[in-house]
Amino acid sequence: MEAGGPRRRLVHLDLKGAPPRASYLAEVLPLLRALGATGLLLEYEDTFPYVGPLEPLRAPHAYRYRPGAGGGRGPRCRAGPGPDVSLSPRRSAGEVRAVLSQARAQGLEVVPLVQTFGHMEFVLKHKEFAHLREVEVFPNALNPHKEESRALVKAMIDQVMAQHEDLKWFHIGCDEVYYLGEGEESKQWLQQQGNTPEKLCLAHIKAVASCVVSSYPTVTPIVWDDMLRGISEETLAESGVPQLVQPMIWDYAADLDVEGKVHLIEKYRRCGFSKVWFASAFKGATGVNQSLTLIGHHLKNHLQWLEVASSSPADVLEGIALTGWQRYDHFSVLCELLPVAIPSLAVCLQALKNGGYSEKIKENVEKLLGMSNLETDTFMSTSLGTFPGSNILTLVTQVSFYLKSSVDELLERNRYVTGWFSPYHRKRKIIHPIIMHHFHPDAVSLLSKWNAVVQDLQAAMEQVFHKCTVEEWLEENVHPSLQKLQQVVDDLDKAIKAQQ
Repeated sequence: MEAGGPRRRLVHLDLKGAPPRASYLAEVLPLLRALGATGLLLEYEDTFPYVGPLEPLRAPHAYRYRPGAGGGRGPRCRAGPGPDVSLSPRRSAGEVRAVLSQARAQGLEVVPLVQTFGHMEFVLKHKEFAHLREVEVFPNALNPHKEESRALVKAMIDQVMAQHEDLKWFHIGCDEVYYLGEGEESKQWLQQQGNTPEKLCLAHIKAVASCVVSSYPTVTPIVWDDMLRGISEETLAESGVPQLVQPMIWDYAADLDVEGKVHLIEKYRRCGFSKVWFASAFKGATGVNQSLTLIGHHLKNHLQWLEVASSSPADVLEGIALTGWQRYDHFSVLCELLPVAIPSLAVCLQALKNGGYSEKIKENVEKLLGMSNLETDTFMSTSLGTFPGSNILTLVTQVSFYLKSSVDELLERNRYVTGWFSPYHRKRKIIHPIIMHHFHPDAVSLLSKWNAVVQDLQAAMEQVFHKCTVEEWLEENVHPSLQKLQQVVDDLDKAIKAQQ
């Protein structure tokens, strides 16, 4: 422990939505280090530049290769028959390697995360891999009975491993394996005496972890713990899983049950797990389409985790990952963008590093972020900040607070609009000429103002994100109100021209 906080503090970068450009990450990593991060938990999902038969997994915005020397070396996990999908790239993954090199330069340890059981939508949505689904119609969970499923997982692990050096941990996911046991092969397997969904889950985790451990003896697998929590001590102990993996206990609530977590840690210890990790959240855990981060919620979450740490044996905690979810799953909308949540991350990291939060620590956070007044209890922060991407936070705050409300104010609460320029009037072009002039200047002025803000936001976002992220965020958060306003102005212009 360091000053009451966990010694290892990994910042989770969830790259399955709004993956930042490598150039932006290069700007942010020194700040993360200064704030107290000791490492990164990199969840690549579809942004890893997979090659060979795995190439379909790469999103159009995946981190790019550049010509260069051969990829990283290391043993390959092989699994019997099936296609050889364990190809190691012959050229280095340029952007991935650059980020990893920058992380190393900052003294940040990297732990890669590859989902290998649940949350496999980014793989199983593709026709090439759809036959490996647990339930035919759902792309979320992998069928644990197929040899080819294990070959696929091992191939993904090998390609990611090949780009990393000196790894101590590798996160194999395994959370939220919904519909496990509901596939046809699982139903048959469960009819055999003594077989249960819990044993099926543990068998797959053991198979994946065994591959990692046998092929990469210096690497310890980490798993999310939610599928393990409800399993009896006896079943866990007998499975052999505790000797292979370290569980990462996650809870993102502001009022998590400290006593319950301490008991859970004790249970895991009795089952044979040598160490555990915690997982908190600095963003992406308070609403599926949340656009601004409520720092107070996340600060409380971290202060509760500090209580759990101080109530547990000192030698049990390996570290904590501060999760920053970008989507709730592969198909859901974006939640808070990384630059928007950096003040929350700063507060949480500093609380963990110092074993608590005080006025002095708040002042240090403000200094590191270049903010004169950091508000933790509301969404509003009055100062702009100088941290990378702070302009995005300022503009997103404006849009989130005022765009919809200002358009609604004009269109739903202005008596001239509701009384004389309703959809009925607009459709039939029954417009009183005097009435139009009462609110035409207001509508044009409001549209002009918001177009300028959105133009600035788009330009700022394009510095940090790929075009597809910018488009998605604007379509979800800006276009509904702006298009409504634009339509009114267009109808007004037509009506005025018709009167001339």
